[in-house]
Amino acid sequence: MNEHYRDTRKIDPQRGAQLADGSPNDNNRVEIGPTQLAFGEWATAGLRAPDLSAMRSYRWNRLTQAIVARGYGGLLMFDPLNIRYATDSTNMQLWNTHNPFRAVLLCADGYMVIWDYKNSPFLSEFNPLVREQRSGADLFYFDRGDKVDIAADVFANEVRQLITEHAGSNMRLAVDKAMLHGYRALEAQGFEIMEGEEVTEKTRAIKGHDEILAMRCAHHACETAVRKMEDFARANVPNGATSEDDIWAVLHAENIKRGGEWIETRLLASGPRTNPWFQECGPRIVQNNEIVAFDTDLIGSYGICVDISRTWWIGDQKPRPDMIYAMQHAHEHIMTNMEMLRPGVTIPELSANCHRLDEQFQAQKYGCLMHGVGLCDEWPLVAYPDKAVAGAFDYALEPGMVLCVEAAVGAVGGDFSIKLEDQVLITEDGYENLTTYPFDPALMGL
Repeated sequence: MNEHYRDTRKIDPQRGAQLADGSPNDNNRVEIGPTQLAFGEWATAGLRAPDLSAMRSYRWNRLTQAIVARGYGGLLMFDPLNIRYATDSTNMQLWNTHNPFRAVLLCADGYMVIWDYKNSPFLSEFNPLVREQRSGADLFYFDRGDKVDIAADVFANEVRQLITEHAGSNMRLAVDKAMLHGYRALEAQGFEIMEGEEVTEKTRAIKGHDEILAMRCAHHACETAVRKMEDFARANVPNGATSEDDIWAVLHAENIKRGGEWIETRLLASGPRTNPWFQECGPRIVQNNEIVAFDTDLIGSYGICVDISRTWWIGDQKPRPDMIYAMQHAHEHIMTNMEMLRPGVTIPELSANCHRLDEQFQAQKYGCLMHGVGLCDEWPLVAYPDKAVAGAFDYALEPGMVLCVEAAVGAVGGDFSIKLEDQVLITEDGYENLTTYPFDPALMGL
């Protein structure tokens, strides 16, 4: 029997007034979220859904405490992922990344205001932590033309009035990403602009209990989608008419079916296009007995990023010995580096003590050794020893951090690369690898 999305997106009538995550069990809820298909798969897997109300409170508390700890009057956010973190609301997320029309002000006393698209103030009303919905933060040229400076002045004056009411005379305002006219207008109001990204990145780095539950669910949904993609590739590539785009489209579709949101990159390549890494997927027809490698970079259920990589050998012959060696070397790289992860170890120590790739793979190794992940790829970045900048990341790991452990293994001028990546939670006494997807046995030499 064919499985249609129309049959899986409907809300389960057996669940009562609320779904497993505490959101309303109706077909008209405002916040986007997992589908019935995802909830069913998670229940079968024994996974527990997050309490969204508790997760939102945790994030709001962390941000408020971070503002107070730094002596700021407030935090003004334009980055759509910071807004998602603060409010758990979305509005045309990708469009908003290059047309910034939303803003959120969180004052030192916890009072939170959102400026949204003028026709959609209702998109955050489900969250009582958002105390006001306004409009007018759209300070980009396409929308405001030659009068963007006037709009910026009006917006900045509103921010000043709110800070005066909720933070008194404290004019130290942290800002993450402001358009030029907005930045100038805020300074004209007398604000001392502080580094907002430092606040949000460090706040987001430590995941709370319900965020970890959400990540487990999102990870399961992603791996299920990857399995669908692998099954499709193995069934269709030997027929000689399947493109990289055909394969990649499966991951997109399966992500959306489970309430996922988008994929940040197009990092799937085949055969010689895997070397050098970072060629984006396209119309190339994948040949039988070739490598297919990918990096999910997937924003999945609950807006959680699942960033894992695998490399497959697809064909009826065996991969070459140099391919098997590269795969085993890449696997050794991420597994050895993972063993260093525990609370208290510093990022410079991770860089200094990491597994060293063979010389032939050094020139094309990945851009970092590890990186944080949450709503997207996040702080901190763990650099390879030859790329580490003294003083840039002098911090220790803490429980609740989640790191992606990377490997890209391919020789300069070669006709293939291996890409592997696992997503790992820092626990109270070590780590837990959240990624369970198997490594290709043919490439592992099994």
